[in-house]
Amino acid sequence: MYKSEVRGPLILGDKNYRQISSDIIAPIDQPIPTWWKAVFGISMLAFLFGLVAIYKTVVEGIGTWGVNNSVGWGWEIINFVWWIGIGHAGTAFSIFLLILRQKWRTSINRAAEAMTVVAVMAAALFPALHMGRVWLAFYIFPYPNTRGPLWVNFNSPLFWDFIAISAYLLISASFWYFGMVPDFATIRDKATSKIKKAVYGFFAFGWTGSSSEWLRYEALSYVLGGIAAVLVVSVHSIVSTDFAVSVIPGWHTTVFPPYFVVGAIFSGFAMVMTLMIIIRKIYKFQDYVTNSHLNAIAKILIFISLIMGTAYATEIFIAWYSGSKYEMFTFFKNRITGDYTFQFWAMVVCNAFIPQLFWFKKVRQNLTIAFIISIFINIGMWYERFNILITSLSKDYLPSSWVTYSPTWVEIGIYIGTIGMFIMGVLLFFKYIPMIAISEVKSVLKVTSLNKKEKIHASHE
Repeated sequence: MYKSEVRGPLILGDKNYRQISSDIIAPIDQPIPTWWKAVFGISMLAFLFGLVAIYKTVVEGIGTWGVNNSVGWGWEIINFVWWIGIGHAGTAFSIFLLILRQKWRTSINRAAEAMTVVAVMAAALFPALHMGRVWLAFYIFPYPNTRGPLWVNFNSPLFWDFIAISAYLLISASFWYFGMVPDFATIRDKATSKIKKAVYGFFAFGWTGSSSEWLRYEALSYVLGGIAAVLVVSVHSIVSTDFAVSVIPGWHTTVFPPYFVVGAIFSGFAMVMTLMIIIRKIYKFQDYVTNSHLNAIAKILIFISLIMGTAYATEIFIAWYSGSKYEMFTFFKNRITGDYTFQFWAMVVCNAFIPQLFWFKKVRQNLTIAFIISIFINIGMWYERFNILITSLSKDYLPSSWVTYSPTWVEIGIYIGTIGMFIMGVLLFFKYIPMIAISEVKSVLKVTSLNKKEKIHASHE
């Protein structure tokens, strides 16, 4: 049972059910603010720049990138893994906390799920472009065909990625959408515009809120949650095997699957904190996204940061204990020291050390510092993917094939384009979809708010 007098109330302001609906729907009914238009315009320009870079890639080929014979995977795969990691937030946040019956998830899960869908769409772009001939992407679809005995290469990590991404996107979008059906019905019932009533009514699937509908809805949530819980672990494990099945120094280590999964949840939760602080500040949702919510996320980040630090130390220990001169060179001469010292220590500091500041209650309660730390975590997680790819590929077994790698404007443009796409998707979510799950917040209103006796006790303290 959630003890509001111990952990703090999750809903402030003595809200009733009508107030919850009105407060959360308010941004949808209000005119589009100037800041929204400005940020949307900037993100659209970034997205258009990305489309130009994609056009350049498709027309002229991946020779426009900075990749070469040694570093065959560059920024595209770095950013693919990075976006997939951010995309783990929604399902990990919603599913695991749903199964564990954590009531504080109710104000945050909707935004986390929306972020997941957009991030996975951004991630799916990179493997397709990395094929070189995007128009032949259907060759990785395992469907009955007329090509005789020619089927997909089931041993190919590219095929594994396709299965992982498509399954993950499907279940994430389904879980996100079906969770919004009761809220769409609420907007439909409150709408005064016939167009808005028709649009939200269409997406509400004729929801009436009867007892039988709620029973089926909750049963479906747990079924989808059970499926998604498996995918959260399997998807990034599959991505990690893209590296772990090879013989490249620094890649064939048994720690990779759990290391990747934990890292994905780490970056995803950090992005959730970033997004929720923005939502809380801009839309004045302090009564729904309380200090208790952000405090809980910060504590999870502390725990995962310790796991990440342990994983980094384990990798270094395994490289030393193995006695392999190739492994030792990669870790000790090319990461800890050497050409990529800055990238390695940026990863360690941002992921293992800076989040430990959350041990201090004053840091957890200072939203500005918490926001900055969440940004540092995602910067650190990007550097982690950079370290895994570039430091191992740039200097392999043969010194004669050693080469440096730097991205071209095309690679940078594609990355900027996906960031613009992500921000556009999040802004559209802000404007047209309830940012907080109305029905779920209502379900925990009484059990997570201070009652009169607790209020008197708190006031005396």
